[in-house]
Amino acid sequence: MGRRGKKKGRPISGWVVLDKPVGMGSTEAVSKIKWLFQAEKAGHAGTLDPLATGMLPIALGEATKTVPFVQEGGKLYRFDLEWGSETSTDDAEGDVTATSDVRPGETDVAAMLPRFTGTIMQRPPAFSAIKVNGERAYDLARAGETVELAERPVTITALTLLKHGTERSSFEMACEKGTYVRSLARDLAQALGTRGHVTALRRTRVGGFAEADMLTLEAIEAATDRDALLRPSAIALRHLPELRLGPEDAALLLTCARLAARAELYGKARSYLETSIAIKPRLEAYQLLASLMEQLGERERALKALNDALAFAVGRKAKLPKIHTRRWLDRRQGDRRR
Repeated sequence: MGRRGKKKGRPISGWVVLDKPVGMGSTEAVSKIKWLFQAEKAGHAGTLDPLATGMLPIALGEATKTVPFVQEGGKLYRFDLEWGSETSTDDAEGDVTATSDVRPGETDVAAMLPRFTGTIMQRPPAFSAIKVNGERAYDLARAGETVELAERPVTITALTLLKHGTERSSFEMACEKGTYVRSLARDLAQALGTRGHVTALRRTRVGGFAEADMLTLEAIEAATDRDALLRPSAIALRHLPELRLGPEDAALLLTCARLAARAELYGKARSYLETSIAIKPRLEAYQLLASLMEQLGERERALKALNDALAFAVGRKAKLPKIHTRRWLDRRQGDRRR
């Protein structure tokens, strides 16, 4: 008797922008949403600490293919920083490791913020998901090992003081991928001659998702038609410029990408394809594509073939042959000699 296959979920696709509650881990949240929608597969677009609340975009089915576009997008956080004590985790969960009687004034705090805006060097918390020799840093730290992670560049696009108090202040921070709020709080406090840690953290934006897109777990559980709550997979790309093409134009663009890939320019061709540009006239589209392909620069023969292909397609309104760049270029050059 054959072994029964494991039951799979539904082939459902879309995004659930969860307003994650405090105390729930990101992996636990993904599992919960996957179970509620009975989805085949699911994944999230950026870890959120258990003590943090707010936006955790969760992709189901085919939407998981758009996760990298969301992860690379900017993020917006609001957080509270408690002055006077530093902890092992840089938040309220850890043990106090250092204290200070210094309490910075509002003017001093505001004056220090520009120093932490732009591209800065930041040391991630010991309790983070970064891997050290194949092990998660937080696993090593919980096992009692000393974890010293190297500084790395991060970008903070905006840092604003929302409210200041003697014992606690509130901030809003817009940043790019890889920035740790806990590290910022620790470093900001030290720069002001004191100690500090995060006591509350809420994420309100990830990539193109806004605060209005969020759904609470209770609202999802109570919904009679949960599928109606799903956002389209393509919504993850709405913060990117858009290029609309008809069937012939799309075929031309994909063929050019294949030619570039075969000429070992795949990475740059893909970079172009992922950064679509809004244009209208068809001829202008071809001219712009030719210009962009010229900027690839690495292999003259491949670039000549690509430009020749574009000229050929524009002049004859025909699809390009799906053959190797060099062979096609040699054939075209041979035709010209006759």
